[in-house]
Amino acid sequence: MPVPLFRINAFSQDPFGGNPAAVCFLDRERGPDWMQAVAAELDLSETAFLLPLDEGFGLRWFTPTVEIPLCGHATLASAHAIWEAGRGDPESTLRFHSKSGVLEARRQDDLIWLDLPALPPSPAPAPPGLIEALGVRPRYVGRFSDTLGFLVEVESAAAVRALRPDFAALEKAGSDVIVTARADDERSHFVSRFFAPTHGIDEDPVTGAAHCALGPYWARKLELESVTGYQASSRGGIVRVRPRGDRAELGGEAVTVLRGELLA
Repeated sequence: MPVPLFRINAFSQDPFGGNPAAVCFLDRERGPDWMQAVAAELDLSETAFLLPLDEGFGLRWFTPTVEIPLCGHATLASAHAIWEAGRGDPESTLRFHSKSGVLEARRQDDLIWLDLPALPPSPAPAPPGLIEALGVRPRYVGRFSDTLGFLVEVESAAAVRALRPDFAALEKAGSDVIVTARADDERSHFVSRFFAPTHGIDEDPVTGAAHCALGPYWARKLELESVTGYQASSRGGIVRVRPRGDRAELGGEAVTVLRGELLA
């Protein structure tokens, strides 16, 4: 049977902005090798696979090279696709069963809000070669996830935008990394970029999981209950974050740019 397929840009209303994700609606269990092959064929930063369950949906995420335990933008894209396809009540909360536990999505004030695990960073030494690969002078280095990597604060938003990492050296250092600084304009509180060569992505356009670390970090640093981040990739995107203890609520927009069927 053909697999319904959506391509959705998350954390943006721009059909050429935000972070693109593919969302596949499954009608039965599929093996991880097949899902990995599909993700490699589609060649987006993330492909999400949804399987209807008695209470919500099973959700798995794959980059072109590996399955990952958490992806915010593909979860937001999945919620958008479910509502757009008429597979869920837009007035009700969606529940996703994933490798990061139960995640939720709901609509509020023209945004989709996700309930995800918070990943506040803790001070830690950078792996050998990481800072050199970035070419920065860090103000702070912390680890926020065993699988997703490190957060590095630098002196300015301009320094974040000017980054030209050595991706081969970054991959050799063996860790993905967020680079961030306080914003220099009024549209956000902080800016960031996320580099993930160990997961097959040199630079991710807009990263929900990274904001599960960035939100708690900047909310504590700025003494705010909620913060807004701008991910300063070439595509760019805005992520609102409301830290809630061990959870982080992420808010953003999404736009569908393609619908079709997967025949593999």
